[in-house]
Amino acid sequence: MPRQARLDAPGTLHHVMIRGIERSPIFKDDRDRQDFLSRMGRLANETGTKILAWALMSNHVHILFFSGPFGISKFMRRLLTGYALQYNRRHQRNGHLFQNRYKSIICEEGIYLLELVRYIHLNPLRAAMVRSIEELDHYPWSGHMVLVGKGENDWQERAYLLRQFDEKEGKAIRAYRRFMEGGKDQGRRPELVGGGLTRSLGGWSQVLPLRGSREIVEHDCRILGSGDFVAEIIGEAEKKVRRYIRVSEMKMAIDNAIKEMCREEGISEKELRMGARTRKFSKARAKISHYLSHEFGVSRAEIARQLGVCTSAIAKAIQNLEGRRNKC
Repeated sequence: MPRQARLDAPGTLHHVMIRGIERSPIFKDDRDRQDFLSRMGRLANETGTKILAWALMSNHVHILFFSGPFGISKFMRRLLTGYALQYNRRHQRNGHLFQNRYKSIICEEGIYLLELVRYIHLNPLRAAMVRSIEELDHYPWSGHMVLVGKGENDWQERAYLLRQFDEKEGKAIRAYRRFMEGGKDQGRRPELVGGGLTRSLGGWSQVLPLRGSREIVEHDCRILGSGDFVAEIIGEAEKKVRRYIRVSEMKMAIDNAIKEMCREEGISEKELRMGARTRKFSKARAKISHYLSHEFGVSRAEIARQLGVCTSAIAKAIQNLEGRRNKC
């Protein structure tokens, strides 16, 4: 089966899971863990990624965040590539550190935000890395310690999360800890890491009837949320694909028109694109501009960028060409 495309838009809530190749450790000591956190925090600030919850385990990592203005890919690529290179240098190893691509699930904030925060921050307790919530309060390798005020950083969205419990910090922390206590015996929750409805419906990117009901529910294993939320995210992704296709088709039309005209006129494409102003180049530029503007609706500003001249020059070239044709 081909890889599933990433779904993303700025401000989308993502639950990201990163695993070591063949389940091997990705941290050998606290220096590795601190290096990973330093990189993650710096990149979060640089890219506008808003990190809500996180937990570093021996062979995997969980991160919950709102993607920044440029989406998830830039943040994750820089984080994983930079860390893997440093890890390999430090430990004198070669080859891949992480297993395939990281797993990313888009989550519906209203339904799943707090459940995911709790699930992620309880990872060390479930793995017996700590024995109680009290020990978790002082565990330095998850975001829980920051939320309860036992640690700090400048890149975790602590205030935003605490406001989900109470406007006053003290009350919010106590309410959050009670919330954590209430989930410590839940064990693993596969529905939080595999795409919500997909666990019960068993499919990918389909529209299926809900069991025991005539209601049709859209679902996708890359998304954790209600049917309406899934449909909304898929709809946005389809719009993005259509925009990409339109841009690709326009770019192809521009390139083909320029190549064909240069071939017909026996001129250099490179010189044309650099704005050469001799008569034969001006003539070719006018024909290309008129064709792209009228046949494909390419803006004069875009044509000007492709042909190395200003927008007013393109407007004048089209006007002159049309004037000559009208006289004929």
